[in-house]
Amino acid sequence: MKRFQKQKAGFTLVEIVLVIGIILILAAVMFISVSGYLSTAHTVQANYSSNNASLLSKNKDINSQFIDLGY
Repeated sequence: MKRFQKQKAGFTLVEIVLVIGIILILAAVMFISVSGYLSTAHTVQANYSSNNASLLSKNKDINSQFIDLGY
């Protein structure tokens, strides 16, 4: 009678599920981290936009005081 020997030719289901679980956890951590950075970036962009708008209105007020000579 022949005995069959186990040949390790691939990964087990447990190993594959474990690796997929680790990848999903890392992806979730990266998503939370990136979303925090994006929120901060949107806040900074809004601050710059409001600052630029106020500078533009001040510039228009200053320019309106001068006479246009047509040059």
